[in-house]
Amino acid sequence: MPVDVVTEIEIARPRAEVAAYAADPGNAAAWYENIERVEWETEPPALAAGSRVGFVARFLGRRLAYTYELRELVPGERLVMSTADGPFPMETTYTWADAPGGGTRMTLRNRGEPAGFSRLAGPVLAPAMRRASRKDLARLKQILERPQLDPL
Repeated sequence: MPVDVVTEIEIARPRAEVAAYAADPGNAAAWYENIERVEWETEPPALAAGSRVGFVARFLGRRLAYTYELRELVPGERLVMSTADGPFPMETTYTWADAPGGGTRMTLRNRGEPAGFSRLAGPVLAPAMRRASRKDLARLKQILERPQLDPL
């Protein structure tokens, strides 16, 4: 059973700022609730097509370790990364667009074909991913919209 989950949120920050923060793997553990650790497998910090980043996460009570490879990056517009590792080969896409009032509409899409354990969990996988993605985007919004301290 293929899974294709799309969630989006409007963030009251400029698109370049939202995209730069969200695209930086070093920030992933701050806004993705389930991600515990991030490890560069290619030389950081330059993110480019072919960059590889390892993640350790917890989802549906299971520990998952997987490596994403960056497939496409259009700064400020689109990021596509995918993994063939683990029980759930997946492609993740971020897109950013201008929203009214100078904000940003960010869309997060996760799609893939569960295998192994994940195939058995198929009927609950998409709703669980949707809930997690909504929480993650809400957390990203909270981080980016919190008041900035003015330097003295």
